[in-house]
Amino acid sequence: MTQDPSKRKQLNVLGNDLKICGRDPVTGFFRTGSCETDSKDRGVHSVCATLTQDFLDYSRSQGNDLITPVPELGFQGLKAGQKWCLCAGRWLEAERAGKAPPIDLEATHARTLDIIPLEVLKKYQLQ
Repeated sequence: MTQDPSKRKQLNVLGNDLKICGRDPVTGFFRTGSCETDSKDRGVHSVCATLTQDFLDYSRSQGNDLITPVPELGFQGLKAGQKWCLCAGRWLEAERAGKAPPIDLEATHARTLDIIPLEVLKKYQLQ
């Protein structure tokens, strides 16, 4: 019998225990406040970012509107300054377009390294 992935120890990109990303609003694929991920998370919502208006506008222009509330889904919409678990691929697209928001490496899941090299992530580390 395999262990439930959500019960396994989750590590960050630095190899340490994964820290909480944000609870106001509650973020993460599993809405735990953490950028935990497993095989069910096809979008790999693993990058803990502090959102910027530049990123939010870019994301909306690419068809992923994180600003507009969707009450029927319990989504209040996001604002610059809030922390949110972003899809690693979307964050990398934004980085290549010069629109990537800063990230918290301690709250960014190790699975991110399958998509984005650590050297790139470190350039955007929150100070």
